[in-house]
Amino acid sequence: MSGPTTRVLALLELLQTHGLLSGGELAERLDVDRRTIRRYIRVLEELGIPVTTEQGRYGGYRLVAGFKLPPLMFTDEETLAVSLGLLAAQQLGLAESTPAIASVQAKLERVMPANLKRRVRAVSDTTKLILPKVEPSYDHRTLLTLTTAIQSEQGIDFVYQSPDQNIMPRSIDPYGLVFRRGRWYVSGHCHLRNELRSFRLDRITSVKMLTRRFTRPRDFDAAEHLSRSLSQMPRALPVSVLLHTDADTAARLFGCHPAMTDLFQQQDDGLLLTTHTDSYQWFAWWLSHASFPFTVQGPPELKQALREQAQRLLDAAGS
Repeated sequence: MSGPTTRVLALLELLQTHGLLSGGELAERLDVDRRTIRRYIRVLEELGIPVTTEQGRYGGYRLVAGFKLPPLMFTDEETLAVSLGLLAAQQLGLAESTPAIASVQAKLERVMPANLKRRVRAVSDTTKLILPKVEPSYDHRTLLTLTTAIQSEQGIDFVYQSPDQNIMPRSIDPYGLVFRRGRWYVSGHCHLRNELRSFRLDRITSVKMLTRRFTRPRDFDAAEHLSRSLSQMPRALPVSVLLHTDADTAARLFGCHPAMTDLFQQQDDGLLLTTHTDSYQWFAWWLSHASFPFTVQGPPELKQALREQAQRLLDAAGS
């Protein structure tokens, strides 16, 4: 923590959240000694915040029963975090959440001290976040149901429409949610396929939370799983390109597809990228963004697509 004031506020938050805490517990959580905790308690008392001390083996400190702190007290870092979080929620374009966001802002401002209110409004008025627009529509109640199911570790049933328009009932143990490039995804164990799968929320309907329980893997990273799944989707068209650069520079080109960097093979004169694509025209367009030289090793269709892309660029430049 950054200083005594921050620690005093953190101590107050711990007492409000946990009720009775011993001096040893507070000292351990705040990384100070017990003597310092007693000094922080005196600071709170001087501010008019009633703290009682209970003696004995199971004693400790607690706020007086029924005490509620009217003004919210945030550190500068907490103020920035709250402001940016609300700003991001607004700019994601989640229309159904707009009234809720406005309500949260109104409630916070109603109990904020004047100087804190000014700081929050300053962030909102002067800061802009360029975030991906939410593309397809989805039922926001689905998102809420999935969030609850993940937290409570309960299975869900739903109806899923695949990219080829096939409609199929699914039952999964949901492990996590990801927002990626304007779309929401849920990842978890699919009982139909008996493996980890990810599903787009805009293709999900008729979500039902079940009584069936599961244990979520504690090391599961939904974002990593989704990126890996997208990079390993079956694609029909092979690609082989030799990138005449180092791994860090190549990784920046494929920054929005981080899993593709696992496909690099070190060669004497660069990195060999061997993968598949759905479209040679798209891949040629993507390669035209490279700031380093490269050699297309195959197939001939990718070479032709790259020639056509080069000709389009030359035509655009004129004579």
